[in-house]
Amino acid sequence: MKATYLGHSTVELDLNGVRVLFDPYITPNELAKSIRIEDIKPDYIFLSHCHGDHVADLAKVQKNSNAEVVSIVETGDWVGKQGVSEDRITAMNFGGTISTKFGSAKMVYALHTNGTPDGGYAGVPAGYVLKSNDKSIYFAGDTALTVEMQLLADYQLDWAFLPIGGFFTMDVDDAIKAAGFINCKNIIGIHYDTFPPIKINKEEAIQKFKEAGLNLHLLPIGESIEL
Repeated sequence: MKATYLGHSTVELDLNGVRVLFDPYITPNELAKSIRIEDIKPDYIFLSHCHGDHVADLAKVQKNSNAEVVSIVETGDWVGKQGVSEDRITAMNFGGTISTKFGSAKMVYALHTNGTPDGGYAGVPAGYVLKSNDKSIYFAGDTALTVEMQLLADYQLDWAFLPIGGFFTMDVDDAIKAAGFINCKNIIGIHYDTFPPIKINKEEAIQKFKEAGLNLHLLPIGESIEL
C-alpha cells in the first residue's frame, strides 16, 4: 500500500489496488502543475468538507473515473448538483462506518467550518479513519486541535494525515499535540505551503516532530511513500 501526495490536502492512496483520493484540488494549485488530472482515476473520492481548495476538481475527476464520492450529508447534496449521479454518492454522518472494496471507512469529528464554493450550506467538516488489511489510516482533513481526537487513541493508527500549516488549521505545534492525542507516531503533513499564510519552515517542522519522538513526512508533490 502507498500514499501519493498531490499537493495541498490532496492525497491518493493505493490500498492493494483500490485507489482512494482525498480532497481533489489540483488544477488551481500552482505548486501542482506537474500533476496530470486526466491520469487520476480513483475508485473512491473522500471529501473532508466543501471549501473550494478541497473540491475544485471533484466534478472532473469523478466524471473521468466514475468514482464513488463519500462525504457528510449536506456536502453530498452539493456533489449531486455537480452532475454526479445519486448512485455514486455516499452521504453519511459522524459515527457512521461504511464497507468498501478496500476495507472500511468511518467518519470522525473535525473542528473547522464548511460551505460550498458559492457560499451555500454544506454541513460540517469531517475526518475519516480507513481500515485496509492490517492498516489503520486517519485523514484529518481541515481541523484545529480538538480534544475529540483523544477518542482515536485506541484505534491503533498506523498513519495519520494532519494539517500543519496554521492560520486555517492546526499549526506544527498543535499537530504534535494531536499526534499524541491520537497515539500515532507516523505523520504525513498536509495543508501547508500552498498560500502565503500557510507557508512553513519544513526543516524546523521535521526537527520539532523528531524531538517529540514522532516521524513527520513532508512529501514533494507527486512523490509516494509506502504505508
